[in-house]
Amino acid sequence: MGAYDDIINLPHPTSAKHPRMPMADRAAQFSPFQALSGFGSAIRETARVTGERVELTEDEKAILDEKLRLLLETGGEGVFTYFLPDERKDGGAYVTAVGPVKRIDQLVRQVILTDRTAIPIDDILEIEIQALPGQGL
Repeated sequence: MGAYDDIINLPHPTSAKHPRMPMADRAAQFSPFQALSGFGSAIRETARVTGERVELTEDEKAILDEKLRLLLETGGEGVFTYFLPDERKDGGAYVTAVGPVKRIDQLVRQVILTDRTAIPIDDILEIEIQALPGQGL
């Protein structure tokens, strides 16, 4: 005879005061919890990689200035690669914007494209002249 043979076939006890817990709630009590809230996002932020800004030589800056002047005079379209600083940590990433130059704001040192994108002149790494008016691609 086994240790539980006397109770094995008895009905499951139910309380008159407390209703049975639904199965979904029973499962939830065994699910993991996050003891350190925000810890996972802090780990992901620390692991996120940012790039370093490239410093240009004076000759490279002069070439960029000439390309900017040409785009402004002709209304041509350029592809601008520039450094965008990260808002949360040191470093950033290089991004690309495409469009014709509307104006150059010398006071705040920004190139303003016709779509109102503002690109800091000191953060520009490369300008590729894509198309000039009157020239085919």
